[in-house]
Amino acid sequence: MKKLFGSTSGLKANQIHRLENLYRRRIPTEFLITFELAREISRLSHEIRRQIGLLIDRMGRIAFVIVGNHHGIVIPDTSDYRAAPGRLKGLRCIHTHLKNEFLTKEDFTDLVLLRLDIMAAITIANDGLPYQVHVSHILPKSQTGKLYQTLPPLSPNQLDIGCLELIQALENELAYRPLYKAASQKERAILISVTTAPRRIALDSLEELKVLALSSGINVVGTVLQQRKRIDSRFLVGLGKLQDLTILALKKGSTLIIFDQELNPSQIRSITDRMDIKIIDRTQLILDIFAQRAQTREGKLQVELAQLKYLLPRLITKNTAMSRLTGGIGGRGPGETKLEINRRRVRDRIARLEKAVCLVKKQRKQQKAKRQKKGLPVISIIGYTNAGKSTLLNTLTKSNVRAEDRLFATLDPSSRRLKFPRDIEVIITDTVGFIKDLPKELMVAFRATFEELESADILLHIIDISNPRFKEQIRSVEKILDSLNLNNIPLIRVLNKQDLVDKETINRQIGSLEGIPVSANDASTLIPLIEKMGALVCRYGS
Repeated sequence: MKKLFGSTSGLKANQIHRLENLYRRRIPTEFLITFELAREISRLSHEIRRQIGLLIDRMGRIAFVIVGNHHGIVIPDTSDYRAAPGRLKGLRCIHTHLKNEFLTKEDFTDLVLLRLDIMAAITIANDGLPYQVHVSHILPKSQTGKLYQTLPPLSPNQLDIGCLELIQALENELAYRPLYKAASQKERAILISVTTAPRRIALDSLEELKVLALSSGINVVGTVLQQRKRIDSRFLVGLGKLQDLTILALKKGSTLIIFDQELNPSQIRSITDRMDIKIIDRTQLILDIFAQRAQTREGKLQVELAQLKYLLPRLITKNTAMSRLTGGIGGRGPGETKLEINRRRVRDRIARLEKAVCLVKKQRKQQKAKRQKKGLPVISIIGYTNAGKSTLLNTLTKSNVRAEDRLFATLDPSSRRLKFPRDIEVIITDTVGFIKDLPKELMVAFRATFEELESADILLHIIDISNPRFKEQIRSVEKILDSLNLNNIPLIRVLNKQDLVDKETINRQIGSLEGIPVSANDASTLIPLIEKMGALVCRYGS
């Protein structure tokens, strides 16, 4: 016998047995629910003074029997019936109302959040018999933006409504005018920031998240900012806001919600239990961008290591993201769960990747030793992502390193030779861009890459002076340099994109930042920088 969901405490054995027997019932596909079954759950509900709910599939089988309280029911996990974009859940919810009330706000919320086929409430007369049945279904996009439609109240004798045909007609209309644009190749995302920080700081961070999303090829269809005195430890946002967010996602046709804050495993589980939509956080987004950009074997190894280290503590029973890692693996104990296999496979893969990264580190040391034998000074270009590092490298060395106006366009480090007018030759390297709150998994995985900076004789800190948040970006870069113990290396601040800023601002920042203004794509503006580098190389690099 299938289990009952909800609270059965205080019920008599006979009542529990009658509830369990509901699973034996079958409903003809043309009926919303049969009169006999509506009468049975109404009598039971009237007797126990609790709402009773049924989740019925399209074959007329009862998939869930739910026992609520006097005011409502709680729909259990229905992830096995996950709806595809442009489709409904494949389950309809029929439940009792002890009072003579129509469908409630909670009913409509469940209908929309879970994309149920139909939501219906049976009101109960004083004698315990069904009085009326109130029915609502999701409405494909209308000009008014309304998400659902409520039918006129039905008599218990009018339940032959062509139920399956109605659901199929709704899905056909959804396929023609989908709530979710399934045909689109791009994800459609709503960005949300939940913070205790001042509004200006929160908006700046949200704007950067938007640029990150666009850099990843995601269409941003909306942003939400919630400032709170205290962050909700379970949902990050309040439960009511979470419901509003999902309804907003449905209205906007969003397939993805991105949180600006990092979600812990418990929060991810709690939120995804309440929302039938993909959820990721800022860290996952950055990891995804790195995965797209990695070209070399070294870069791919480091990104995969970072992704798996992030994923490991977030593996939960319902997670199928790692299912491909478990296929074809034999020799497992018969009592080992899929979750345990997933975790074991991830740990094994992490161990192999860490060995491979250690080998990369060893190879880098050998390359470093060769350079030291040749006595060539090393200048490393660092800076916030999209500040113009690769452009500067290309202009200085007449190279053709990939340079684009988007975040993390260059991931794999590049090295080129540069010859100064005094016949001094150096190696100049471009490194991966920094960013605020760089995920710790990336910091660990890219340790071998960052350690390259330790061999630098000079650091060029490229600053996008045209960015209104350049001061925060400077602090973020310096924080990372401090964590890598690189503060003792001579550093030149390069104020890039001077052509996009007025002269008064440039002159003011030259004094406060002690930097050299340039336009990285204009070689004529680099002469003062080259002279400064040459002088420092003579002093520190020789």
